[in-house]
Amino acid sequence: MKHPQPLIPARFLRRDNRFRATVRVDGQDAWAHVPNSGRLDDLFAPGRPIYLHPAANPNRKTPYDLKLVQMPEALVSIDARLPNPIFAEAVAAGRLSEFPCHAIQPEVRYRDSRLDFRLEGPEGVCWVETKSVTLVEEGVAYFPDAPTARGSRHLRELLHILEQGERAAVVFIIQRDDAIAFAPAAHFDPIFTQTLVQAAEAGVEVRAYVCRVTLEEIALDHAVPVRLF
Repeated sequence: MKHPQPLIPARFLRRDNRFRATVRVDGQDAWAHVPNSGRLDDLFAPGRPIYLHPAANPNRKTPYDLKLVQMPEALVSIDARLPNPIFAEAVAAGRLSEFPCHAIQPEVRYRDSRLDFRLEGPEGVCWVETKSVTLVEEGVAYFPDAPTARGSRHLRELLHILEQGERAAVVFIIQRDDAIAFAPAAHFDPIFTQTLVQAAEAGVEVRAYVCRVTLEEIALDHAVPVRLF
């Protein structure tokens, strides 16, 4: 998917709270919205090059959205809202043979949760939950980078769907291109890791894809192996 508007180069200064950072743009300090509730400790370093979008609302207290971080190894997209449209775009274009689909229904209520997608294809229904991944250490992408009770609840919903006879999958969208494998981050959230392993053993599909990230676009690129054990 193309970036909706040109990116503005800036420098990261500090993270003020979960959703706001102070950045330097054209020699002036300004506030930027951080569209990601994760820790992002590996990405946010004072002086690091970043890229911003102007806020759609010019009167917003944070006049920019922080979109990309330039790491030594890769350009990283931090926007946790992007995995859904990235995945939907790839499915609609027929670029994911493992998810053949003729109808995509986003944001579908299931019991006590709202799951990201309900796909209908030649093999029946497949429910999909996507997760945004930004953390990479020594070539391995990890999720989560902070405890996520919501993520564990979604996995339990996928397990229930599987028990009802429908296909279920969790898809980890790695928003950078320097990962060669994916693994759950047991050191950050052992409960999520245990639940993911249980779900995989029961038959919930676990897939991970890296993205091609440039200053012009971000798109799903290729699958990487999932390491659960």
